[in-house]
Amino acid sequence: MGEIITRFPPSPTGYLHVGGARTALFNWLLARKTGGTFILRIEDTDLERSTEESVQAIFDGLNWLGIDWDKGPFYQTQRFNLYKEVIDTLVEEGHAYWCTCTPDEIETMREEARAKGEKPKYNGKCRKKGLKPTEGAVIRFKTPLAGATAFEDMVKGRISIPNAELDDFIIQRGDGSPTYNLAVAVDDLTMKVNTILRGDDHVNNTPKQILILQAMGEEIPTYGHVPMVLGSDKARLSKRHGATSVIEYKDMGILPDAMINYLARLGWSCGDQEFFTRDELIEKFNPDNIGRSPGVFDQDKLVAINHDHIQNKPTEEITNALIPFLEKIGIEAESRTQLEMAVKTLAPRSRTLVEMAENARFYFEGVKSYDPKMAKKAFKPEAISALTEMKAALSEAAFTKESLEATFKTVVEKLGVGFGKVAMPMRLAVSGTGASPDMYEMLEVLGKEETLKRIGAAITHIESLSA
Repeated sequence: MGEIITRFPPSPTGYLHVGGARTALFNWLLARKTGGTFILRIEDTDLERSTEESVQAIFDGLNWLGIDWDKGPFYQTQRFNLYKEVIDTLVEEGHAYWCTCTPDEIETMREEARAKGEKPKYNGKCRKKGLKPTEGAVIRFKTPLAGATAFEDMVKGRISIPNAELDDFIIQRGDGSPTYNLAVAVDDLTMKVNTILRGDDHVNNTPKQILILQAMGEEIPTYGHVPMVLGSDKARLSKRHGATSVIEYKDMGILPDAMINYLARLGWSCGDQEFFTRDELIEKFNPDNIGRSPGVFDQDKLVAINHDHIQNKPTEEITNALIPFLEKIGIEAESRTQLEMAVKTLAPRSRTLVEMAENARFYFEGVKSYDPKMAKKAFKPEAISALTEMKAALSEAAFTKESLEATFKTVVEKLGVGFGKVAMPMRLAVSGTGASPDMYEMLEVLGKEETLKRIGAAITHIESLSA
């Protein structure tokens, strides 16, 4: 076969949805793994529904995922002259013909076929008439009456469709525009596409495209039809299952590498491995490992994978990704160094960037209130002595993890109490909550001045409660 050339051909009638993104990913991974070419083609022949906004939404989704293309984007609406040339050639060579049958006539044909227990389809009435071009007439492809159209599917194995099951399908509409199957076949041919992974809702289109290519005397590509993505209830994925637009997951704080990791695992496997970096996916992807069962989209699993990626990525990269989410809630860190230190403490506890931004509030906004449930346990009158001792000791301590740990140990021993009697009020004093990062790392991020300030405020608060 030589160089593998794949493509992703979305219709710009909406956003880039999860199923489409997975199809794009599979083709992109195959091209990147083999050193092949990945083409982006915009199938915008549906003039009524196609919009510039949808085209941009597709670009935005692919760019966020990091799925780049080597050629394109090509637009089908800019290739009508090419389609017309091919259609004219098919008519001249006897592979297609003009048809003037009305929709009512065709519906009558179908009803008659149903009454006989036959497949309801066009009966070939105009097939041998040799009609000339007429206003409003369509052009139909002359499907072989016998035999079968077969191909080896990379996912499903051998598929064979009896030609008797197919009718003489339309390749040019009455307004002169090409139909989907004609345009796709011509595009794949002229773009030299030789490997196609797509949703299994296209299985019925494949024999038609193969017949067109064979009529043109061309080799057919290698096809693979991937099962659909379903929701948790095994119904086709829709908004009731959560977001179906890929870009919505960006706004939810999902990392692009986590998204492609999860999308790849929706129907593809490599042993029991669940976590993949981008480079690992490229290295290990093999279409032979695409399953035949539909992938079930589980947002909780996506979030879990995202948590793993947050923990495994360099702090600098997560910090860069987090900044827009901080800005969205009105937080602007003055010190990049402090922000990176904060991110390091928050990563183990944050499943999404939205969650991480919220968890970071106490670092940069101060403690505006104390968790009531935690305060009942931690802010009892005796906590004043623990906090007072800690404030005095910390004012003399170096703010490194090792020094802070030693300071806590000294105060606990001096007071003769359990570690929790000191740690609980301290944690609440500096963070406002009982669920915060590692104590010593947290204080290191806050620094001496801010830590002492917050302890003092907590002491005043407890004293006001006692009063």
